[in-house]
Amino acid sequence: LDEVTGIGAPAAQVIIAEIGLNMGVFPTPGHLVSWAKLSPRTIQSGPKNRSGPAGDGNPYLKGVLGEAAAAAARTATFLGERYRRIARRRGKLRALVAVARSILVIVWHLLADPAARFRELGAGYYASRTDTDRKTRSHVRQLEVLGYTVTLAQAA
Repeated sequence: LDEVTGIGAPAAQVIIAEIGLNMGVFPTPGHLVSWAKLSPRTIQSGPKNRSGPAGDGNPYLKGVLGEAAAAAARTATFLGERYRRIARRRGKLRALVAVARSILVIVWHLLADPAARFRELGAGYYASRTDTDRKTRSHVRQLEVLGYTVTLAQAA
């Protein structure tokens, strides 16, 4: 577990002490995240939806995952970039909880399959997934549906 960004040996010990090594108790990562009370919650009343608090859960597990998320947020890795992307839109605290949830999902996968190894995707993962040609075609198509004629020219 200490290969995961943000998790050191003491944090890995606390995580294993709190959730155990048998992931058969949690059939999916979502079950583990829900048990730890790190899953997003929606409160609905009539037509209005708003996000609610995640809940109490296991304070020791949430504490160590919060520290791991804060450590991962300061790195130039996939989890650090994920924190920065979410923090821009949703705020720093929600971004920390989202990264803690991501770390817990990674932990579930590592513990559920002993042959699995953690592979860092890199800080440029999101940028590499953006296909500019596809975006261009999509925007041109949308403008043409609105009745515009579009001619493409390279920017100087």
